[in-house]
Parts: sequence; structure tokens; C-alpha cells
Amino acid sequence: MFIPQSYLFKDLIPELISKYGDNNALGFVGEEFITYAQMGKRIDAVMAYMETLGIKPGDRVIIYSQNMPNWGIVYFATQCMGVVVVPVLPDFTTYELGNIIEHSEAKAIFISKSLEFKLAKIEKVSIGLVIRVDDFDLLKGGEASALYDENKQPKGTYSPNEDVMSVLLYTSGTTGTPKGVMLSQKNLITNIYQSNHVQKITESDRFLSVLPLSHTYENTIGFLLPLVNGASISYLRRPPSGSVLLPALNKVKPTMMLIVPLIIERIYKGNILKKINSKSITRFLYKFRPTQRILNGMAGKKLYDTFGGQLKFFGVGGAKLDAQVERFLRDTKFPLSIGYGLTETSPLVAGGAPGKGKFQAIGPKVVDAEVIIHNPDPETGEGEIWVRGDNVMLGYYKNEEITKEVLTDDGWFKTGDLGSFDKNGMLTHKGRLKSLIVGASGENIYPEEIESLINKFEFVEESLVIEDKGGLVALVNFNMEDLEQKLKEMRSDVSIKIEDMEGKINELRNDLKEYINSKVSNSSKLQDIRHQIEPFKKTATQKIKRYLYKSEDNKK
Repeated sequence: MFIPQSYLFKDLIPELISKYGDNNALGFVGEEFITYAQMGKRIDAVMAYMETLGIKPGDRVIIYSQNMPNWGIVYFATQCMGVVVVPVLPDFTTYELGNIIEHSEAKAIFISKSLEFKLAKIEKVSIGLVIRVDDFDLLKGGEASALYDENKQPKGTYSPNEDVMSVLLYTSGTTGTPKGVMLSQKNLITNIYQSNHVQKITESDRFLSVLPLSHTYENTIGFLLPLVNGASISYLRRPPSGSVLLPALNKVKPTMMLIVPLIIERIYKGNILKKINSKSITRFLYKFRPTQRILNGMAGKKLYDTFGGQLKFFGVGGAKLDAQVERFLRDTKFPLSIGYGLTETSPLVAGGAPGKGKFQAIGPKVVDAEVIIHNPDPETGEGEIWVRGDNVMLGYYKNEEITKEVLTDDGWFKTGDLGSFDKNGMLTHKGRLKSLIVGASGENIYPEEIESLINKFEFVEESLVIEDKGGLVALVNFNMEDLEQKLKEMRSDVSIKIEDMEGKINELRNDLKEYINSKVSNSSKLQDIRHQIEPFKKTATQKIKRYLYKSEDNKK
């Protein structure tokens, strides 16, 4: 069990090298790993390189890159020097990247070759130093003689402060303009310690990383946490599509994985449920819980083998997991662990170990932090989740006004999320306070709960419930490929006309509206269902950016 003796990475890294020096640390799937000792050597070399380039403690340095071993090397080098690292999500647009460069006043950017084209498109904003993170080639700025030397040692002695900003994370979130979250080394190392109490990790564990390192969920729990325990982490050279992920799972045979709900939901709906519904007998049997459990168990065994057959921790976080998918995973005895957290809390706030969770609940709060339900409803116990502890951020960079809105004078962070605790201390997350809709008679309507029902309906890819002109409207993205295939099977016709598809979609909309309105209370009934043709725009953790889809009335 990791117990911090210091809240500084400059003290922690030598400990890890001494303890796990010959262990595999970081590597691409199917390629040679670097050991902990080699990782330490490269961290020193990057620190020496940054000295040569004139980067000093307190300077802001951006990492804008796909996941790779050198991402982590640069991250640790900045932390050991007291340089502020600014991890930027690879999916951020040129416009967002330009804003971050300007707002953070970054002195340098470490950028992967695959993303250089975005930097080249930025107008009116420039950055002094540009280094390719893949090989540490200097692309812009600095002296021509400034070369990366893997054998070089830093000349300076550095004493970072554990309580000042060391990481600056910009998140687009689901509520609008990106904000810069300031985290200290104490915030991060505290949350590593807290996360380690949820799941024991040993030096024989193997992590397969599929989420962006620039998101705090993957960064703390999928990067920092395994490394303080001597485990290894494998990265993909390409995005985790099925053709890339399946062979990687077979090669790595991970014991630990972190995903967002959308990944497993798509596997369940697009593969498992599709096969069950393809035969009338299994479709019929799946309606009854006893036979549903048996079918889930059979499908779950195959899924577990597909994931390498050695998983002991399958962490799901970043958004709420669909109830039907969660029931499937629990029926199959998958090593499911559901976590809840935010960038502002470094991130983990609550989570349960595999096998110890409760259906549609998250788990107990992390150790050494206070988590309360502020001003709970007397009947339901629901209210806003507030958090206090050493894992809570310092504030928002250059934005005291918003910081004061979410951080109280006595240290409580207002998460903006609604939740409740049961008698056993299990936290349940109900949704975002800002997405809560108040009905005509004052009832609380949680759109996420209606969306969960909609998403179970045949041919529905995903959905979003909004309020429009005093009523509830569902924006629904249908799986057009599956729908077209179904029409072809029904008509024995290879050519399906546009009007045929439109007619089927209108039929689906009517059936869906009738189905949902038969399942929900009067206050939650849908007034209309609209076809969302384009996929919803999402955050790094695959949450729909709700603020983009509010009705004009609600935007005012």
C-alpha cells in the first residue's frame, strides 16, 4: 500500500526507481518497455534539456500529445523542477489550443507529431518554444545548439512547493467555457493515496491505457497510481477502435483498465444485445430475470476472455453508467468498480472495489476527505455533493470570481452534482444540478434518468432530454446503419430509399414517445422526440456537451 512520505514528486521518483528499478514501467503495446530506472534517467535528461532551453520553475509548459511513454517523462520532469505543466486534451480544437496558450501564458509546448498541424493553424497567438514530444526534437525557438541528450543530468537543484499550482488543467466540461483548474502536488499525491484504498495494486499488475492522459481521471488513476505501486502501463499507437483494441487486449492481457461508460455501452448494445435480439427465443428469454442472468453470464464469460481473461479491476468513471449495462456487468461477475470525481478534486471522490458495489450506486467516499450532501431534501435525502480535503483544487486560474462561487471560505467545494448517501454510506449520483429541470408543479425532473430509458430502445444510439417551450423534448440519435440493415431484411431489398428511412424514423419516434410516456411520471412525459442527425459533441470522458443543445428559451 502506497503511503506518501512526501507530497513532492522530486522525492517520490527516486523512491520508485530504488524500489522498482528493473520493472517495466511504460511502453507501447507489442514494443519494448522502458524500466523504472530508464524512466528516471529520461526524466533527468528532459530536466537538463529544459534548463538548456531556459525553462525555469513557475513557467507554464503545455503537453499537447497522444498517449505515449514520453508524455509521462515530460510530466514528471516538470513536476521535479517546479515547472507548471499544462496537459491539453488531443481532441481540443485549434481555437481552444490557441486560447489556452494565451490564457496560460505558456513558455513552451511539447507536441506530438500527429498534432503539429493544429499548432500550425493557430493565428495571432504564438509560443516561444516548440518541442516534438515523440523524439524531443526542437522545432522552434531556443539555441541551435540546444539538443536533447539522454545521458545529461540537470545542473540545478530544485525545491518545488507542495502547496502551489503545479498542474493547470483546462476542461471544456459539459457547461461551457473552459476553465483552468489549478492542482498542487499535494492535491495529486493525496488522491493517489486515497485511490489506492479503493483497489490494491501490485508490481505485477498490467494497465492498458485507452483514455487521454491529459484528463485527470486517466492521469491520476491510470498513470500516477500504477507507477507508485511498481506496475506497468501499455499505450496504443492509434485510437482504440475495435481493430486496434482487440489485438492489444490479447497481447497485454491487462489486469487493470479504466474506461468511460460509452465504450462498454457500445460493446453491450452493438455486440451482446444485438446477438441476443437476433434470435426470437433468446429475445424472449431475455425479458425474464432468471433467464436474463443466465444469458448475461454466458455473454459475460466471452467478453471477459475478449478483455484478455485476467482483469481484476475494471474501473468505469467520467459519466453515469447506463443501468441496463451495469446490470449486465454485475450479472457476469465482471470486476466492475464505479468511481465518481471531478477535475477539481484530483479527481476521485468516491468509489467501490470490485464485488463490493451496489446497483446504481457509486460506493463510499474516499479516505481522508469529507463528503456531504448539502441542504438535502427531507424526503429523498438528495442535495448537492460538497467535498473538503487535501485533494480539492486551489481554484480556477485567473478567475477569482468563479473560484469564490464554488469554494467556500471554510474549504468546501461545491461540485454542482446532485446525490445522496444511503444508510451504509454509499453515494449515489443523480445528475448535474444545472441539468435538473423543475416541472410545472415544482417536481424535480432528472433528464439523465429519462435518457437511460430512451437509450435502451431499439436503434437508439444516444439521447439528450431538454426543456423547450415549457415541455420536455428528447433529441435522439438513431443508429442509421442498423436501421437500414433491418429494413433490408424486412423487405428483402438491397436498395432502401430515403423516404423509406424517413418513414421508419417517424414510426420509431412515435413508438419511442409512447413507450417512454408509459414508463415515466406525468411530470416527466415527453412532449416531442426530435431526430438528432449528427452525433452529439462530447467531452474527453464522452459526456454530451449539454450546454450546446439547450433550447433558445433556456439559453437566455
